[in-house]
Amino acid sequence: MHTNPPEERFDGESGEKKFAARNADADLTIILVHGRGQSPDDMAALADRLALTGVRYLFPRADSNTWYPDKFMAPIASNEPFLSAAIAHYEKLVSGLLAEGVPAERIIVGGFSQGACLSAEYLARHPRRFGGAVLWTGGLIGPRGTIWPLHSVLRGMPAFISTAENDPWVPAERVRETYDWLIQSGAAPAMKIYDERDHGVLDEEIVAVREMIEGVRKRQAA
Repeated sequence: MHTNPPEERFDGESGEKKFAARNADADLTIILVHGRGQSPDDMAALADRLALTGVRYLFPRADSNTWYPDKFMAPIASNEPFLSAAIAHYEKLVSGLLAEGVPAERIIVGGFSQGACLSAEYLARHPRRFGGAVLWTGGLIGPRGTIWPLHSVLRGMPAFISTAENDPWVPAERVRETYDWLIQSGAAPAMKIYDERDHGVLDEEIVAVREMIEGVRKRQAA
């Protein structure tokens, strides 16, 4: 049971504290959102595996380590008011960066599992031409048959999205739907669906995202 009101359940400072030494010369800001039952430390471990320099990280934290209570393909109402509060918190983090003078093109949004689902849904509800999106084992939120509005503002935005056919939490069907939604919105996603793997992030997925991010940097420097 969640003891705090939805709007008080989140903390966006964890990543700032852990990676403060890397912020001074950062040319990119990456928001990585943890999955259900995880914490910012899990996202920090993924950031360490990315082995990127010059990056400022934000690792928001959810109270009780979950952003919303039900499955991500459950009826939307079963995840309210927590889902809307989590999306609003996400927007608060991004708006804060924009207010600091960080352009959206130098912000990468994403996460793992529930955090990836929240990030995909955030893109659908608050679309901007971000530098990129990292959707490690996640997809858009809503029951089967949900139709998400297309957003041409995402045109050209790189993204990486993944899952496995045997994943118990994030069906490949929804990842393919999310990939198609990104394509139809004009984004430039890459998708990897494994036949079988554990619910986690493989080294191959780390490499794919690292290469995507370095590609973002090269295009910005051109």
